[in-house]
Amino acid sequence: MSAYVLARIEVTDAEAYANYASQTVAIAEKFGGEFLVKAGAMTQMEGTGPERHVVIRFPDRAAAERFYASEEYAEILPIAMAASKRDLVIVEGV
Repeated sequence: MSAYVLARIEVTDAEAYANYASQTVAIAEKFGGEFLVKAGAMTQMEGTGPERHVVIRFPDRAAAERFYASEEYAEILPIAMAASKRDLVIVEGV
């Protein structure tokens, strides 16, 4: 069953965040990840939310968790944490 990394992001340092974001695709691909949404244009239909959204599909939840726990991702995660406010979850698909 596919699993998805869903992130809602408010970027606070665009330059630093761009450095982080430029490295995420290659790391996700190592774990079978495919970016379905990476901060495309959006229309807020209900409620409130940040300007940036990301959706990455993985073959299964274990692959998504391996991606997040990987050494490669751990090296760049501090950049994201310092350059943004965000919520990130891993959700199993149907």
